[in-house]
Amino acid sequence: MKLVRYGADGAEKPGLIDANGELRDLSEHVSDINGANLCDATMARLRALDSATLPKVSGSPRIGPCVGNIGKFLCIGLNYSDHAAETGAAIPEHPILFFKANSAVVGPNDDVSMPRGSVSTDWEVELGVVIGKAAKYVSKADALEYVAGYCIINDVSERHFQTNLTGQWTKGKSCDTFGPTGPWLVTRDDIPDPQNLDMTLDVNGSRRQTGNTKTMIFTVAEIIEHLSGLMTLHPGDVISTGTPPGVAMGMKPKPVYLKAGDVMDLHIEGLGQQRQTVTQDI
Repeated sequence: MKLVRYGADGAEKPGLIDANGELRDLSEHVSDINGANLCDATMARLRALDSATLPKVSGSPRIGPCVGNIGKFLCIGLNYSDHAAETGAAIPEHPILFFKANSAVVGPNDDVSMPRGSVSTDWEVELGVVIGKAAKYVSKADALEYVAGYCIINDVSERHFQTNLTGQWTKGKSCDTFGPTGPWLVTRDDIPDPQNLDMTLDVNGSRRQTGNTKTMIFTVAEIIEHLSGLMTLHPGDVISTGTPPGVAMGMKPKPVYLKAGDVMDLHIEGLGQQRQTVTQDI
């Protein structure tokens, strides 16, 4: 099941994508696609609906973030062995955790705006994991039962802010618009193996990232086990699980970062695609 939120920023409505790729309205059946409505019981109720009876949404409305009112936005760094190799970083012993500010979250096709003075803004296609029920001290064997679904995330990163402004990575990860999320929340029953998904990212039509979630250092289940041992994961929390190789920071002989007017296209198998145009704050 592909759940979606559509409409103006801050006034999104819940919907789903039917088997023919049509957008259908879910407003009569659920108030929003958010933490309060991500439990297994609600997912089962929505899955049982005859999508052909749901109102068809006309036109081409804006697609918003696929999860509303995100709780925690947790991110895992250096989680692909081939990405760690391209950056010259050692394989971490435990998942590297940082947070992205919720104010960075935008829709999958909204503009990405580089902050004032930025000359080192980078791209990162990532598998997003959305928590569906409270998870505390969860075992790896049971971890995927706590997942509501999966989505695409572009973990946009300002590398100078991230590494040179003194402090944590969060400074370079949390700029406004640096968290495109969606287009769909694909429920976990439609993604039986999150560890075998092809993923790509293009800039201006040129392939930059090609990867597969099978090269993750820590699997989705291992990440949930680790994080739930540190804090309770709540419904509506989002985990961005790391990026494969091909980021600007790893380019040789020197990085070529984003500039105003660039267009990023992201794709993850089974999860749809994103497209963002880059702008520059002045």
